[in-house]
Amino acid sequence: MESDTRSRKTQCIEDLRRRILTLALEPGAYLDEVELAEAYGISRPPLREALRQLQGEGYVVLHENRGAQVAPMTHKTLRNFFVAAPMIYAATTRLAAQHRTAAQLVLLKECQWSFRQAIRSGDTAERALRNERFHAIIGEMADNEFLVPSLRRLLIDHTRIGMTFYDPRKQEMACVSATAADQHDQFITLIEAGDVDAAGDLAIAHWELSRSQIESFVMPAGMRIPLGRVPAAGE
Repeated sequence: MESDTRSRKTQCIEDLRRRILTLALEPGAYLDEVELAEAYGISRPPLREALRQLQGEGYVVLHENRGAQVAPMTHKTLRNFFVAAPMIYAATTRLAAQHRTAAQLVLLKECQWSFRQAIRSGDTAERALRNERFHAIIGEMADNEFLVPSLRRLLIDHTRIGMTFYDPRKQEMACVSATAADQHDQFITLIEAGDVDAAGDLAIAHWELSRSQIESFVMPAGMRIPLGRVPAAGE
């Protein structure tokens, strides 16, 4: 019975992660604990344990007397995301090239295969999830207890932002996906070779590919304020 409860709790955590990343649960939405407990077949105590774990990972925010809320994405969140992303991606990728293991490289290659399959099938959600997993594995390779939690939190919003505008039917998006997939192959080659500097440079180039797409979507026409900085008074 106890093992069955653990299994259901694990399923709950994994499913809620997926639903949050793919926007099936929208940013800022409040979760009904009664409905969740019934849906996953678990009692309130293990459900709350699951929600506390998800809070620690950055997926939800727990409010006293109000329950669990899907982590919001605010204007401040977006600006902080743009500031932190290139630094965190570059640092973790450089460390991954130093500390990767053979087993982790196998996982990375398998994930890349799944990523390309998702692109071919036009499955937007699966593409987003495979991309998130690819970079999460790089984070695991980095093996740094300070950077990895930051990377995981970053990937939550990066995945959700990407889900808001990615459309595989658009030629421009298809080209971006093809370039991203090719860069993933380069990540594998450079990390496997232990080329720290080149891996870090590629992380920046990969971020720039994503950044340009995000900015073109979220910035109104004519807006010239870079999302990576706060405008000065009067701008």
